[in-house]
Amino acid sequence: MASLIKNLKFQKKIIFVCLLTSFVPVILLGYFCYHQIQSLLIERERTALADTLKQEGYALRSRLNDYESTMNHLIWNENILKLLNQTYDNNFDMYIAYRDTIDPLFFTMRALNPNIETITIYTDLNIYPHGKSLLPLHQIENTVWYPKVCNNYKTAFVTNSDQDDLFLVCQFYNIQHGYTAFLKLNINYGLTFAPLSTLYENSYGILIVDEDAAPIFQFQTQDMQELGLSPQRLIEAAQTNVPEKDFIMEALPDLTQGWSVYLYRPVYAISSPAQIILQTVLIIIVFCILWVILVSSVLSNTIVRPLKELMSDIENMEQGTFTVTVSYDSRDEIGCLIQRFKSMNQQMNHLVNEILRGKILQKDYEMRALQAQINPHFLYNTLSLINSHAILSGQKEIGQMAQFLSTFYRTTLNKGQNMTSVKNELENVRSYVGIQLLMHSNSFTVRYHIAEEILPLSMINLLLQPLVENAIIHGIDHRTKQDSPGLLEITGQLSEGNLVFRVTDNGAGIPSARLEHILSWNSKGYGVQNVHNRVRLSHGSPYGLSYQSQTGIGTTVTLTLPAQPSHHP
Repeated sequence: MASLIKNLKFQKKIIFVCLLTSFVPVILLGYFCYHQIQSLLIERERTALADTLKQEGYALRSRLNDYESTMNHLIWNENILKLLNQTYDNNFDMYIAYRDTIDPLFFTMRALNPNIETITIYTDLNIYPHGKSLLPLHQIENTVWYPKVCNNYKTAFVTNSDQDDLFLVCQFYNIQHGYTAFLKLNINYGLTFAPLSTLYENSYGILIVDEDAAPIFQFQTQDMQELGLSPQRLIEAAQTNVPEKDFIMEALPDLTQGWSVYLYRPVYAISSPAQIILQTVLIIIVFCILWVILVSSVLSNTIVRPLKELMSDIENMEQGTFTVTVSYDSRDEIGCLIQRFKSMNQQMNHLVNEILRGKILQKDYEMRALQAQINPHFLYNTLSLINSHAILSGQKEIGQMAQFLSTFYRTTLNKGQNMTSVKNELENVRSYVGIQLLMHSNSFTVRYHIAEEILPLSMINLLLQPLVENAIIHGIDHRTKQDSPGLLEITGQLSEGNLVFRVTDNGAGIPSARLEHILSWNSKGYGVQNVHNRVRLSHGSPYGLSYQSQTGIGTTVTLTLPAQPSHHP
């Protein structure tokens, strides 16, 4: 029998298991369907109703607590309080505060809790509105709920079941200078209460009221609506604790802020024969599941074990280990799968190095082909001719530009070599900076602090120029301190056997949120990620780039390389 099962096709094994596990549940189902008692069923339903109400009430309370947690996080946020208590000298400072404080924070809060549709601060501060995030206080002063929340500093849920409105309001208590500010979370009414509309397939109702017995949310199936159960009748039934003959009900008082929840179902739906059979079938299904689990454990050695071993081998392959340990000699689909996997693993183990090596060579050939497309001698001769004509014509700046370009492209192409000397790399940087000074009308100052001992050393070509380019374009060009000229400092020295370069600017700086990921974000063109990855690929993880920056003060990027003797003139 075991041998027959072992050599069956996988599909036939599944059929065999299904037939085996369905025979016993059918017998049990016929037995239990005729031995149920109606009173026990109703009592079971009442217990299930209480459990369902407790579970869903806790779930709803959890959602409401999440909203209050979000409110408390924002109400006590130091950046928001600083923004509201700050005096702004101009609109630009106000816009920067909106952009760097309110917008990112509100976006993050809404992303963490999608049920929150909008977050709005209402204030009578002398600041400009900002979309839906910052609005004047007079827009809510005439609302019905405003008097309720203006005299305290507690969070309060405000609802309007007729208009499906739900929002959370709280007043900032520590706003200085006698001003007033409120924070309002506009919450999606439908998504908040949607789970309460799917507790049962039919024949049930649920009601939520506030501390004043005003309905917050009510849902009834079509047959329950025909009973005409009003909120007042349900509340009276819960308060008097007198059993109703038409329906059974469970209440969950004091959910939050005085809210109460009532869940009810009609008696006829519970005691009907269809419901009795349904409940019996559900019990039988539980036994069937247990039986399936028992049978599955018997067959695990022939089905589950090889699959688990195969999964373990696949996980090892993901970690770079191409060793196959699974052993399975059956001729079914699993056996064929394992044999194919072993064959694929052998081919991958053989080809992975060849493919990677081929890709590397291909990229190298593509780079060399790209560099070969430029005729360096033609380019240098042309730029020298431009320089000569510019000097003869008295155009000194044009001559300088041509000379800088000639030097820049000569050191950039580097005769197709990936390595260069520190001296040539600095010559490339000086040419690039000279071009930028001409383009910027000498609006910033450049200082070089280069130790003579590092000039003969060797390094990867084109590492410093992208760092200098970023310092000028994204730093100095965007600095906010216009009362002082831009300053760019380039430092190179030996430190503990390493070659260390630093490029410092007094520009706009980099926000901390972006600074944490600056070396991992994707960017177009030849960026700092390219420089960092080239260094890591060539020299390993201890080397590469590191950043220090303060917004409005400036940025320093440090490039660390191993000190290598140069083979370049």
